[in-house]
Amino acid sequence: MRALVQMLGADTAVASCIGGAQKIISPAPTYPFLLALRAQSKPLLVITSSSRAAEDLANELRELHPNVLEFPAWETLPHERLSPRSDTVARRLATLSTLARKDLENPIVVAPIRAAIHRFIADLATAPLQTLEIGGEVDLTSLVEHLTQLAYTRTDLVEKRGEFAVRGGIVDLFLPLSEHPIRIDFFGDEIEELSYFEVSSQRTTSPVVGKLSILPCRELLLSDEIRARAEGAKDKYPAALEILDRMAQGIISEGMESLIPILVKETETIFQRVPKESEVVFIDDERIRMRTMDLLATNDEFFEAAWSHAALGAVAPLPVTDATYLSWDVLNEEMVRCGLKPRAFNPFGTDLDTEATFLDFSAIDPLRGDADRAVAAMQEAVSQGFSIIFSTAGQGMAERYAGIFRDADLPVFIAPELKAIPPPSY
Repeated sequence: MRALVQMLGADTAVASCIGGAQKIISPAPTYPFLLALRAQSKPLLVITSSSRAAEDLANELRELHPNVLEFPAWETLPHERLSPRSDTVARRLATLSTLARKDLENPIVVAPIRAAIHRFIADLATAPLQTLEIGGEVDLTSLVEHLTQLAYTRTDLVEKRGEFAVRGGIVDLFLPLSEHPIRIDFFGDEIEELSYFEVSSQRTTSPVVGKLSILPCRELLLSDEIRARAEGAKDKYPAALEILDRMAQGIISEGMESLIPILVKETETIFQRVPKESEVVFIDDERIRMRTMDLLATNDEFFEAAWSHAALGAVAPLPVTDATYLSWDVLNEEMVRCGLKPRAFNPFGTDLDTEATFLDFSAIDPLRGDADRAVAAMQEAVSQGFSIIFSTAGQGMAERYAGIFRDADLPVFIAPELKAIPPPSY
């Protein structure tokens, strides 16, 4: 599908618009292609209104651009005594670690607004990650200590992400972003075998190819400095005495991330980690602005509700509501401070908006598996002299639909890879 990106780049109207327009009005299905086109010359930070929209957009962009990264949001509110999932944390840290590479060319970072307004610990992903590969030398004791420091849980049997087990010279480890756990077989300090295994049967399945990076399971790690601060904060924050006491002892606790504002001195935002020459693209900026306001209001409402429950005997919340999320005004100030240029892609606009530039694209109504409507729409397009590109997830599905279209007397050509736009057949 990357041929479509090249075709758009050859259109003078699109090329001039994508290079300088502050606000582009175009149907939503064109966004992945326009973003991939712009990313040929500029790194991008793309912000969506929801996590689902960010995931969908990232999946579409991966078909069009080689360097697409996701920066997901926590599933929890900052003051809640609940911890984000280990795979969410690992994905965030993997993106931050990748952005630190000097050889990364024009990445596209996709983030929901909830992740963009969330301040995180300043030293996240600044240290190099330890890797595992066959033939590498790793001290077994040091590896166990390292996994413990990265908030992995030691168990007798590995079943969930973020767990590890040690049996003699064998270490079972379930990395947060891995589909299956891995089994590390040591010969002395050398990794002799490295393979995946099934959780249900605990039997190895296939060897690991290449290197594996060990990502932390938590963003707040219990270093000596954090443990000392937790010990010193016990008298000041009696509402969090239980969690602070456990942290001071080096015990990982559920919801300890809610204490980041009182235990961490410096925080950053994703705007500070993307390349300096990046552009920030808001997908439907008005919806994102309203979503930001809703998130801040929801956070405040939950905070007030927590205090109401505390009056009835529940645990009192910590006063950290304003320490983690950025408001819409502060977010814009942060972009200016980082020297990032914002722009917006919107599905609707008005001629009264002097900053809006309209692209001549039209979206079709979703067909939702209706083959008859699809055939009718294609017959109409062919009769008007249009070329049609119909993309499927696999070869078998492509052949199936090709048969349906041929039965409807449509000219069909199956191409394993789209390198150029075919001319109309008639």
